Amino acid sequence: MRFREKITTAAVALAIATASASASATTLRYAHVGAEGDAQTRFASEASAAIEEASEGSISINIFPASQLGGVSEMVDGVSIGSISMAHHEFASLAQSVPDIAVFNAPFIYRDAEHALRATDPQSDVIQEMNEQLIDESGMRIIGRMYRGARHITSNFPVESPDDLAGEPFRAVPLDIWISMVRGFGADPTPVEVSELPTSLMTGLVVGQENPLTMIRSDSLYEVQSHVSMTGHMHSILAVFINEDVWQSLDETQQNIITSTLTEKAEESLRWAIETEEELIDELTERGMVFITEDNGLDIDAFRERVLAQINEDYPNFAPYIEMISEIE
Repeated sequence: MRFREKITTAAVALAIATASASASATTLRYAHVGAEGDAQTRFASEASAAIEEASEGSISINIFPASQLGGVSEMVDGVSIGSISMAHHEFASLAQSVPDIAVFNAPFIYRDAEHALRATDPQSDVIQEMNEQLIDESGMRIIGRMYRGARHITSNFPVESPDDLAGEPFRAVPLDIWISMVRGFGADPTPVEVSELPTSLMTGLVVGQENPLTMIRSDSLYEVQSHVSMTGHMHSILAVFINEDVWQSLDETQQNIITSTLTEKAEESLRWAIETEEELIDELTERGMVFITEDNGLDIDAFRERVLAQINEDYPNFAPYIEMISEIE
């Protein structure tokens, strides 16, 4: 009887301890727009699991992928007011609060993928300057980033230069800098949320779009697009951002666990992109897509010249930030 009493007492103590630990755990709601199979989904899943493990359960993260908590604007607003704890998306999605932060999505400003990752390190001077403004203006801060890959143009006809897109309706991410960039492509910018993209391409609302190869595959865009023009016009770097009140509610150890984990995952995301590009080209070719490169007619210089001219016209205030980015080794 005493033995059973001891077991019962131990079980009660364990239940109380477990309940106490569960009650003290911080649960974060993490949103993003990536679909199943996209590198975004892998990044969020692996980073969240690593944070939970390293924090020994003091941080629990619930992930809401594929625009479950709304499109870009709703997601950013949710993080700002705290209904969503954290999210990741293009830096330019934060431009509604700090307009100049869109510079990190400016096309043709990074030397290569490694440069893009270094330039967007939360510890870099230019990100820290933007972060101060972001905290003041909208109660959010950038705590990490993810590399998705170079963005390329897809279409349902061959595109070798901006002349081929003249006047054509072309999907733009619903952010101002994308509108400018698509104008630089020579096309007619048509804002479309990512969740509506396949249908918009299928119905002809837009004839083309631009994204990393991982998303072209994960969203099955090969079913509604025939050509890929390997422009590599933008290195897709996604900011991981968090509500400032939520951030301040975490202790220093928890904050360090999150930032160190996100730094490790950022480096891993770069490796994922580099290692899978050739594999993705082969897979998409097998699925019927035709790749256009400089070797078979793509005029990268024409795209670079016209796009940068449009960006310089629309965003003259980017100049000092672009210079800061170019000086990062």
